[in-house]
Amino acid sequence: MTLRGILGVAVVGAGRMGADHVRRLDRATSGARVAAVADVDRERAERAADGVEDCAVHSEPLAVLDDPAVGAVLVASPGPVHEEVLTAALERGLPVLCEKPLTPDPESALRVVRAEAALGRRLVQVGFMRRYDAGFRKLKSLVDSGVQGRPLMLHFRHRNVSSPPGFTSPMTIRDSAVHEFDTVRWLLGQEITAVTVVRPAASSGAPEGLGDPQLLLLETSRGAVADVELFLNCGFGYQVACEVVSERGTARTGDETGPVVEGPGARCREIPPDYLVRFADAYDLQVQRWVDAARRGTVEGPDCWDGYAAAAVCEAGVRARETGARVAVETEAPPDLYR
Repeated sequence: MTLRGILGVAVVGAGRMGADHVRRLDRATSGARVAAVADVDRERAERAADGVEDCAVHSEPLAVLDDPAVGAVLVASPGPVHEEVLTAALERGLPVLCEKPLTPDPESALRVVRAEAALGRRLVQVGFMRRYDAGFRKLKSLVDSGVQGRPLMLHFRHRNVSSPPGFTSPMTIRDSAVHEFDTVRWLLGQEITAVTVVRPAASSGAPEGLGDPQLLLLETSRGAVADVELFLNCGFGYQVACEVVSERGTARTGDETGPVVEGPGARCREIPPDYLVRFADAYDLQVQRWVDAARRGTVEGPDCWDGYAAAAVCEAGVRARETGARVAVETEAPPDLYR
């Protein structure tokens, strides 16, 4: 609900991402307040909510949806539990900002798509935050303007200092490369139709059993191709960059991140340590615009169909990674709500 025009938001999931969203909503977002935090680990929820005025704490995620102070939901829990929370939020007519993935696989994502389509109106925005990054937004405007002609190729770099504990090879596709999948679809306005994965010798810095780095080749519905260097244990910093090669020019973003530091005999550019630093402004803008839209009774940004389409590409990517073969992306036709 809104109290004196202020949107009460429940944050479901109080891990690193959820706790950062609690901080953001409490300190950096106008028109909203954190009404509740839920996590199966109650102590973690209490830590995230510490210092937030009038914030309820729950250990049962679905319990927050019936809190009368809650008018919208931000889902930052692990992907496998998203479907249950999303379905319950849709049943209650609550607007949702759902961190990627919408769900971990295309079958469950399609169920969420159909549940929202049955309502006849959008309630869910998926948290593909790169769409709110200033550099990527400039790239999108340039591509849409047609000044450089038709985009032919995209080159991506996606590097992390190290992968989290327990990170598996399929997660490199579903939890990391998924951002590139959405970015390709958004920048070009084209669907990804096939995925090929090439795996060099594993880095000595990669955990045992994790194939890292890897190179992904994506084909699109109108003949563009994109390559993605995915290196999740590079050891030196967090880098995300994209270059669009078009008929009459190129454009690139990502090289400009980090302050330039000068000292005795040296001049260098600092590399962000992680995604929360690199995309801090994008997260801030994404959440602010979601809150603004929810207070107006509307929804903007990536929708459930975008989440489903990304999940379908992930499914093909995982199969391509396992088999070494080119794998076609299979999707259903979108419901009218998303056309």
